[in-house]
Amino acid sequence: MQDLKPIRVFLEVAKLQSFAAAARTLRLTPASVTRIVARLEEDLGQQLLVRTTRQVSLTSAGALVASRYRPLVEALDRVSDDLNRELQPFHGRIAINAPVSFGLRLLPPLLDRFTLAYPNVDLTIQLTDRLVDIVTESCDLSIRLSRPPVDRSTIWRKLCKVPLRAVASPRLFERHPLPRTPDDLNPRLCLSYGAEESPEAWQFRKGAVTQTVFAGTAIHSNNGDLLYEMARAGAGIVVLPEFHVAEGLGRGDVVPVLADWSLPHLWLSLYYPPYEALPPLVATFSDFLEAFLGDVTGFEFSG
Repeated sequence: MQDLKPIRVFLEVAKLQSFAAAARTLRLTPASVTRIVARLEEDLGQQLLVRTTRQVSLTSAGALVASRYRPLVEALDRVSDDLNRELQPFHGRIAINAPVSFGLRLLPPLLDRFTLAYPNVDLTIQLTDRLVDIVTESCDLSIRLSRPPVDRSTIWRKLCKVPLRAVASPRLFERHPLPRTPDDLNPRLCLSYGAEESPEAWQFRKGAVTQTVFAGTAIHSNNGDLLYEMARAGAGIVVLPEFHVAEGLGRGDVVPVLADWSLPHLWLSLYYPPYEALPPLVATFSDFLEAFLGDVTGFEFSG
């Protein structure tokens, strides 16, 4: 701050015990440093420094001024640094939470682009499929795949629809008949996803007809990657987001099940603490994420 310039100059001279050295550090001329300190002494009515041909030392008044002002100036500088990090959208650290499968598949290329575009932004990434308490768990934003949110105490920004697909390994249908309708699904062959041990509900729709099937609990997990690998190995049928199974469908590792029936989509949303306004760094990452998804994925952006 400009008003503290005389104090800053004095403190630098006191630290280095040299007008010339302080002038080099502060990028001022020695004459300017001498003049600034002399004016401060005049304003305070006290001699602050004793000048000899060999060194500069503090008077008792100078030592008192230095001991009182130095911690205040250092504290003010820390506050200024903290404010700059918080208010500048291209500097600082951001803590992000995301679902495991989404994080493993889509975050690496996104974060690679983001760090190239914003090299002064540090990132902390946590992957979990549970809905975090974003207020108490020190998270700046969370990426969620879910049904439309109902929580009104926090901020949700819906980005795009994420289709769900039912898939299984072709090997499964060498041992079991291929289902033609939801009624043909054997619950014991339906791998159930969820945080609780209750069976997952799959709601199939075809035209005006809606049928709900409850997946079995013979194999139940809160991790989509595990369930996908089990389905790929032939253990059963799984319902997962399309981005999760698209590569396997393309290679033929898995095939669609009941492809002529649709499943309700999920929403990819950003979930924030109850900010009065998004911090600039959080807004920067949020906008970058939305632009990235629009460029490189097949997600359906829609209100």
